[in-house]
Amino acid sequence: MPAKAPGASAPTGRKPPTSTDVAKAAGVSRSAVSFAFNSPERLSEATRDRILAAAKEIGYSPNTLARMLQAGQTQSLGVLLPQNLAKIMENPYYSRFLTGVGQVCDEQGYTLLLTPPLRDSMLKAIPYAAVDGFIVCGLEHDRGEVAELRRRNIPFVLVDSSPWEDVPSVDVDDRAGAYEVARHILDLGHRRIALLSIDPGPERAERGYRGPLARRLDGVGEALAEAGLTLADVALAEVPATRSDGFRATRALMGAGAPPTAIIALSDILAFGAINALHDLGLSVPGDVSVTGFDDLPDAAWLRPRLTSVRQPISAKGRSAADFLIAAIRDEDQHPHQVLGTSLIVRDSSGRVPAAG
Repeated sequence: MPAKAPGASAPTGRKPPTSTDVAKAAGVSRSAVSFAFNSPERLSEATRDRILAAAKEIGYSPNTLARMLQAGQTQSLGVLLPQNLAKIMENPYYSRFLTGVGQVCDEQGYTLLLTPPLRDSMLKAIPYAAVDGFIVCGLEHDRGEVAELRRRNIPFVLVDSSPWEDVPSVDVDDRAGAYEVARHILDLGHRRIALLSIDPGPERAERGYRGPLARRLDGVGEALAEAGLTLADVALAEVPATRSDGFRATRALMGAGAPPTAIIALSDILAFGAINALHDLGLSVPGDVSVTGFDDLPDAAWLRPRLTSVRQPISAKGRSAADFLIAAIRDEDQHPHQVLGTSLIVRDSSGRVPAAG
């Protein structure tokens, strides 16, 4: 280790001032210092001003986070996300959803913490999030993450899940929306139909389809049954909800024997990729192939052709989830479940089945 040069001063290692230092400087107790910052009404104005002046003089500022954690409140809401942040931010659905959550946070004086999986585990991320409660996206009530939140007595609200008796949740009427868009395609005469679905993940083999995906598939199945068809009669592609995956899946569907005349995508982002792929293949939408989506994201109305889609109130879903969570944090009465309506928005991307050539 190099020798210290003569005359060189060692680092002071001075620690930041504490509430004890403020108490000594102001000639009061540590309790009085705490009151000055947290409950000033319990002190006389002269005592409070003396403590604040002493704190300013020695450069003391209270550790707000530590104080909130000690009190068991952070004034922060967490959003427990099913994918890493890069994937989440690719999907404009989440920007709309978080806008709704953020509006309530602004109104109620809360901050917002996005909590993606830690080392590919949502369960591992929970202990590291200093929040008062979680909005849990895309998980079922019997998952380990939900059990952990219950064990820790952390308030939470499920979004895009399956309603459960004692768990607050916010969803949309996925089944009705999917039924309506499938019925629309069938009414246009299409029978060679492809379903571009969100990847259900590895749990499907053990537990089957669940949550919004199960409801949407049920809605499509109901419409098909009315036309004398079943889900087995449509081509099914299950891919991650990204535009590029929708593009690749559509190219594969169109390269198969008897390609579809209509593609029902269970999210807009997949439909965007599908239309890009069809244009790339030199096919007309809807002249050769009709395409529909689900979400009615803002870009759906700007796409060419403009996308026929099921509108779900994404921002309202975020607002409702945040309202529910804050009510749970404050131990207020609340309705345990809310189901928001959907509506079919017919635009230019869907048309009658092309005449046999």
